[in-house]
Amino acid sequence: LKERSSIPSLLRFPDSFTITRLECSIGLPEPITKLSSVPALLVAVSITPVARADYEYCVDEKRVPTPNIQAFRSTVVDLDARPRCWIRRAFGYMLFHVPRRGLDEIAADLGVGPVETYKVAVAEEDLVLSQLTRSMLPSVGRSGWPSPLALDYLNQILGAHVLQKYGALRKPPTVSVGGLGPSQKRRATELLSENLSGRIRLSELAAECDLSISHFARSFKASFGVSAHRWLVQRRIERAQELLIETYDSLADIADQAGFSDQAAFTRTFHQIVGVSPGRWRRDYQGPA
Repeated sequence: LKERSSIPSLLRFPDSFTITRLECSIGLPEPITKLSSVPALLVAVSITPVARADYEYCVDEKRVPTPNIQAFRSTVVDLDARPRCWIRRAFGYMLFHVPRRGLDEIAADLGVGPVETYKVAVAEEDLVLSQLTRSMLPSVGRSGWPSPLALDYLNQILGAHVLQKYGALRKPPTVSVGGLGPSQKRRATELLSENLSGRIRLSELAAECDLSISHFARSFKASFGVSAHRWLVQRRIERAQELLIETYDSLADIADQAGFSDQAAFTRTFHQIVGVSPGRWRRDYQGPA
């Protein structure tokens, strides 16, 4: 943003879980009010420090005292309170819009019932939210990120944490650790293998197994040792290796067939998991001509 901030004074969120990177190089000319079309929480994690003198924050039309905000500090607020902020210097934030509907589903699955209230947290040191934000920063803005399945898992991870750390729970949560049954495992892996691009939703997998979303997510990990999203990524790599061995297709074509958004994402993920680039792996496997 060069001369004048293009961030609107009313920042409206949709009815789903979303991740937004909000940056401004000059500060805001006026306060912005954050609204949602559904009951929801807003989790805002600072990417850059903000001095107390440059930051004004209101909840329910009342100004909230704020400290100097360090990078990767978290603010959590119910959007029904119409939070309003005014940052008069350059800033960067990661915003997570978390619908209450999803939080209620997680609460029901944990046996704590609907959570009516969540405490307001301002510039809190939250290591889980900090690490989650740090881990996704390099991926924000990349083509194809996040896939619907990856977004669903981020929703589950963040939602469960926010619920238990900031929600007014009536009793301790109870967590089921049982795995999937044989037919559930077979159906879940079939669906994942048929949707290597990750366009399938966690809710679809859960419905096929007749489980709630959070119950399915935990049960899948109990059965396979990894999340369904991680299992899918590993299956993509396995499929890519098959194609690297069995075909002379280009890396771009293999990336597409294995469910990656583009060749760059394929190469990056392959190197992270296998330890070498796909081109190098293919050459090493084939040996000297």
